[in-house]
This record gives sequence, C-alpha cells and structure tokens, in this order.
Amino acid sequence: MKLVAAALLLAATALSPVVSQAQKASEHYKVVLQVSDADPAKWNLALNNASNIQHDLGKGNVDIEIVAYGPGLGMLKADSKVANRLAQALDNSIGLMACENTMRNTKVTKADMYTGISYVDAGVVHIMKRQREGWAYVRP
Repeated sequence: MKLVAAALLLAATALSPVVSQAQKASEHYKVVLQVSDADPAKWNLALNNASNIQHDLGKGNVDIEIVAYGPGLGMLKADSKVANRLAQALDNSIGLMACENTMRNTKVTKADMYTGISYVDAGVVHIMKRQREGWAYVRP
C-alpha cells in the first residue's frame, strides 16, 4: 500500500507544472490601483505598492496605473503632500491618472495638477474597464 501511495505521489509531482524563474520573468502583469481617499498615508501606500510590485515582478514585466478620483484626486495636484514622490513614479513608468469627472465637480483644472500625469473621463469606469481587460485591481 505504501508503494502505491508513493507511486501516486511521484506521478502527481511529475505532472504538476514547474514554473522556472525564466518563465515567471516572461509573464506580463497589469495592475490598476485605486486612490479615493484624502489620506496621505493611503497615497504613500499606493505609491509603495506600485514600487514593490515593480521590484518583485520586474519593471519591464508589469504595467501599473494609479487612478485617483473623489477625495483622492488631491494626490495628483501640484501642491500634493506626495508631489515629491510623483516624479519618481512617473520616471518608473507608473501611470498616474486623474478623474476628469472629479475635476469638473470640484472645479479643479489641469493647471492645478502635477505635470506629466494622465487623465481619464471617469476614474471608476476606467477601473471597471481595466478589470474587464484582465487587469488586477488593488485598493490600498
């Protein structure tokens, strides 16, 4: 009986896929992070998450977008408390997206925003579309 169990275990192990480091490196990931809070700690957490994801998966193996809407829009303003970190995120090819619906509703203009960011019509809809396209969704 022990011999049969050992044989089954060996067969199951042989059939299970082994993923090499090279295979992991060849995978491409996509993640969208939501920032909808006016809390600088959450903003920093989102930026840290993005940086950690790039570090773990490899910068060239992942597309990352941070979408700010509602009270989180302040993260992407030129006078943001995390403005010094936004340049680093942009330099590392992390997409920073501001919700134009929130901008209109709060009377914020593109002149108020950090230089180099991108814009989406509706932050929530953008996140929904990304999820439908297979992007992972993270809300720090």
